[in-house]
Amino acid sequence: METPLIEVSLYQLEDSGGENVKAFIIIGALNAFLAVALGAFGAHGLEGKISNKYLEIWKTGVTYQMFHSTGILIIGVLMMKFPNSSLLNWSGWLMFVGIVLFAGSLYVLAVTQISVLGAITPLGGVAFLAAWILLIIAAVKYL
Repeated sequence: METPLIEVSLYQLEDSGGENVKAFIIIGALNAFLAVALGAFGAHGLEGKISNKYLEIWKTGVTYQMFHSTGILIIGVLMMKFPNSSLLNWSGWLMFVGIVLFAGSLYVLAVTQISVLGAITPLGGVAFLAAWILLIIAAVKYL
């Protein structure tokens, strides 16, 4: 009988690179927390202080941050079963870099209205796309 996806002992995790499991679950949860906090700040703290155009940019950052926080959490769970997967490891770190570059640049753009910051956003988008491709490859290889 095959082991269920998340039935892995802590002992096994410690012996097989499980520190990435912990890192990705913490990073994913922390970024999800921040997405909620930043969403509330945008809705209550920025409304009326910035134009609707920039409020929508803020909301886009929050949305993408939450989606990719969830992706990082999923990678953390998958790494419980495949703790030495470089595909999953790279995917998780690329999602985190994507959050910083994509959502981070949108947040700064929304509050400063410095349009040149929009040039950073696509770099985060490329990181997101690469992360999802690596996750697809990992699924084909391991599942």
